Amino acid sequence: MKLKFALTILSFSIAGTALAAGDPPSGPEKKKDAVIERYSLASEKQDWKGAAAVLEEGLQKSPDNADYHNLLAYSIRKGPDPDMSKVFQHYNEALRIDPKHKRAHEYLGEAYLMVGNLPKAKEHLAQLDKICFFGCSEYNDLKKAIGSYEAKVAVKQ
Repeated sequence: MKLKFALTILSFSIAGTALAAGDPPSGPEKKKDAVIERYSLASEKQDWKGAAAVLEEGLQKSPDNADYHNLLAYSIRKGPDPDMSKVFQHYNEALRIDPKHKRAHEYLGEAYLMVGNLPKAKEHLAQLDKICFFGCSEYNDLKKAIGSYEAKVAVKQ
């Protein structure tokens, strides 16, 4: 009986793998986002000012693009002497547009750690815990950042 059950499970998993490995769906190919491509080129060079300029330009045409707001805040945060009020403004706008934007929650949590607001960072970790039912890299990364922050605070005390 156990062997028959195991063979049944195995046959379903093989069939599922075969279906998954089939031809990709024949639909229109997703168009690449020129703003994101230009942002990526600037960010690879760690040209955060250039990356921010690209995203600000993109927001002129698409003010409701959560990804643009998220990446703009990230670019400002990564640059020298970040204007944290702009950082928080754009992360919050990204979350207003898309409340389940995982990267925005992660990066906003990290921004709160930059200004010493551990409770707010933990709020975003809790949001990611709800959004990422089976776990996700954003949750893991923010949890790790919080752990590092807590360890630094403990050493200073």
